Amino acid sequence: MATFLLELVTPERVLFSDQVRAVRVPGIEGSLGVLAGHAPLMTALDVGLLKIDHVNGDVEYVATSGGFVEVNRDKVVVLADTAERASDIDLARAEAAIAVARENLRGGEVDYGDASATLARATNRLKIAQMQQQDRQ
Repeated sequence: MATFLLELVTPERVLFSDQVRAVRVPGIEGSLGVLAGHAPLMTALDVGLLKIDHVNGDVEYVATSGGFVEVNRDKVVVLADTAERASDIDLARAEAAIAVARENLRGGEVDYGDASATLARATNRLKIAQMQQQDRQ
């Protein structure tokens, strides 16, 4: 299977840069799959799953929370607001973040939009960490 270069960049660092077989990103209009030779495009990203199909057949999940993706025929660049490998997510911390976000929403003393976005990001992180664990079993 043909490969292409995937670069996953956050404001803090380059999280990933290597050849891959495929990548799936959470576009704002829905999930978008990319293979080598894909037509060029650029779109915004939503909170969700970034799935990397490595050349060796391994699959890796990454929790993202927005940004942009640029697709060229031989290279994909993901500029993510945040990105965290599923293997780096602490499940207890993710569950605690969900509890805090829910409590903040119930309290009513926070901006509803900000609190909802925080809850969506925390829930996404937990879901993706659990998906990676299930795939490894």
